[in-house]
Amino acid sequence: MTDWSFAFAPLVPWLAIAVIAAAAAALTAFSGWRHARGTLWRALAFGFLLLALARPQWLEEQREPHRDVAIAIVDVSPSQKIGARAAQRDTALAELRAAAKALPNLEWREVEAGAPDPRVPGTRLFEAWRRAVADVPPSRRAGVIILSDGQVHDLPGDNEATGPLHLLLTGQKNERDRRLSLQQAPRYGIVGEDVMLTVQVDDLGVSDPPALADIRVRRDGQDILRTQVETGTPALLKVPLVRAGSALVEVVVADGPAELTRQNNRVIASVNAVRDRLRVLLISGSPHAGGRVWRNLLKSDPSVDLVHFTILRPPTKQDLTPVEELSLIAFPVRQLFQEKLDEFDLIVFDRYTLRGLISPAYLTNVADFARNGGAVLVAVGPTYADRYASVHNSPIGDIMPTAPTQRIIEQGFRPTVTSLGQRHPVTRNLAGTDEWGRWFRQIEASVTDGQVLMAGVENSPLLVLNRVGNPSNQGRVAQFLSDHIWLWARGFEGGGPHGELLRRLAHWLMKEPELEEEALLAEANGSRLTISRHSLLETPPIIRVTGPDGAVLPVPLEVLEPGRFGASLTVAADGLYQVEDGQHTVVVPVGVLDARELEDPRASAAPLAETVATHAGSTHWLADGLPALRQIQPNRLAAGRGWLGLRQNGAHNVVGLTQTPLLPTWLSLLLSAALLTFTWWREAR
Repeated sequence: MTDWSFAFAPLVPWLAIAVIAAAAAALTAFSGWRHARGTLWRALAFGFLLLALARPQWLEEQREPHRDVAIAIVDVSPSQKIGARAAQRDTALAELRAAAKALPNLEWREVEAGAPDPRVPGTRLFEAWRRAVADVPPSRRAGVIILSDGQVHDLPGDNEATGPLHLLLTGQKNERDRRLSLQQAPRYGIVGEDVMLTVQVDDLGVSDPPALADIRVRRDGQDILRTQVETGTPALLKVPLVRAGSALVEVVVADGPAELTRQNNRVIASVNAVRDRLRVLLISGSPHAGGRVWRNLLKSDPSVDLVHFTILRPPTKQDLTPVEELSLIAFPVRQLFQEKLDEFDLIVFDRYTLRGLISPAYLTNVADFARNGGAVLVAVGPTYADRYASVHNSPIGDIMPTAPTQRIIEQGFRPTVTSLGQRHPVTRNLAGTDEWGRWFRQIEASVTDGQVLMAGVENSPLLVLNRVGNPSNQGRVAQFLSDHIWLWARGFEGGGPHGELLRRLAHWLMKEPELEEEALLAEANGSRLTISRHSLLETPPIIRVTGPDGAVLPVPLEVLEPGRFGASLTVAADGLYQVEDGQHTVVVPVGVLDARELEDPRASAAPLAETVATHAGSTHWLADGLPALRQIQPNRLAAGRGWLGLRQNGAHNVVGLTQTPLLPTWLSLLLSAALLTFTWWREAR
């Protein structure tokens, strides 16, 4: 590329030339005032003299042009999957690419932006643009073309050089959508109490009066509430918390009069349910070495409120002990077993014997407490084998999983975990099974119902668990058929895992999810979905995963350890995934669910209107057709009816320069001298 220009290479400083020019002008003016006959020729002579001193040059530049760079920012955010937006975008991009290729001296770049990132809220397009033009100086930037629905949440500064900025809008004009938003949700709640969620339903773009919208509330995949709320007004939803741990609350609204996407028709709230205080009632039937084990274990947990009574003597015993010394306090039987029974979470009977202290009516209340969802733990002693004094002969016997045979086994034995217990979360992987210390007493009993997790002498049941009552809210009962677990606590013959065993047992009784023998668990880490299935069966059930698009994927499980199966898979899209096995359903949020752009998914030019105007650009709806692509000169109109422009900057490097004198110096001096001589001759006549 060649460019021509004009320059001077003076023989003397410009100041000297200016002085000479001033003197020449003065002499010429004086000559003209005197009406001298050679004034014109004298002026020409001075002119050629000044040209000789200034030495005008004709410059020929050899230039290497730089290509202008045009950037297409391609929005790939989730809102682009709505309707035909992605197809509009891709078709327009292909046509722009072809048109840019036909324009001279133009480099076309494309950058995808707006992919969901949990670390960054909203759709951020210009961050990607800044990275794309980091190596492009402002003098080469031809312009920016954004293909988006307009939902952009990072805007360039007013002083950022972009060239003309044009917006090509995907979607349709005057779109409408129904949106459900979560206004307020607590992060924590108390087990057994309700938490309040505040939600609001809005019909965007709808001018009709407020209407009623159907709302469905689910907790951990189970429907708990169906109601109606008024659109445009915040509504309170009451969600009960029934167990400790994280509760995933899902609120779904029915379709509105017009829908762009159903992704904003549901909201998710994770509420961590904690127990305010675990209230435990411990009744020790008689003082014995193991009583302190139960008390120490329960008192060691600061979250446990323990009420402990030990029966020191039967009420029928006759001796000379003064009445005022028979008990530190009166045993509040009525208050404990009738008035305040439902306030307890767990009732423990440790070697309790029927002595008439607690009437059968009160023990019936305990049995009903279990059937209504409560937890009862019974650790029996020798009196369990007694024909008359056994607690099995009371109403509590109706909920206990064993019946005594009236045989007491008193010999050394090491407790063992049964084959079923090896798969049950309560006894699975208890450390050091072969090194446990011996126990020396076991009460023989036959199992009437329940699961035998540990066995003793001659494989007789030692630890039995059972569920009783209403299937929708079953209570739980556990029974130890020995009173010698205290030997492990004392470290006899190396002891055993009494603390871990009793902790797991208490958590199972309290219905903690991780101790459920039949449970389906799932969690997401990034785009990785991990599934865990607890089961006492040898073969796991079939797992089905339903994605946010409704597609169902069967997932085979692998054996991780006895009683626990698992699988892991990578999911492609963010959203809510439902994992089910036919009996259990778990809902797992993956990635970004509350994308900022889905707060209002309607296509709109408003978010970028000011930025487009500041950068002398234009806005076009692709639904009206793709505008033509042109190149424009700087400071010219950048867009018009049916077209948009990219700036031609003309940036270049000079790689060669040729200088040619416009008038040789010797010729200028010769002409000057000739004209002065002619002037003298003319004036001398």
